[in-house]
Amino acid sequence: MITTFGLSNNINMITKLNHVSVFVLDQDSAYDFYVNKLGFTVNTDAAMGPGMRWLTVCAPGQPELEISLMAVTEGMMFDAQSAHQMRELVQRGTFGFGVFECNDLIATY
Repeated sequence: MITTFGLSNNINMITKLNHVSVFVLDQDSAYDFYVNKLGFTVNTDAAMGPGMRWLTVCAPGQPELEISLMAVTEGMMFDAQSAHQMRELVQRGTFGFGVFECNDLIATY
């Protein structure tokens, strides 16, 4: 059952996705890959307290969608066991996926 909490079904509350997270093992390596290899632009690179960093990048043709390169570390989001499990999944390449577009795959590759 879908609950609308009293809202009319013809109201579009959500209009678009503007942030998505990609979990990474090392933000510096992820920065190098996304910016220097793929040509993405950095939108935000800011310290967020001791040992924490908010790093977002955007594809050149889609600046309204920020990709947050989230380090898998113990802290606010993960306890020690969860961080360990997430790092294992990221290392294996078995956690999440996405599809990027380009005009000429052979030339881009």
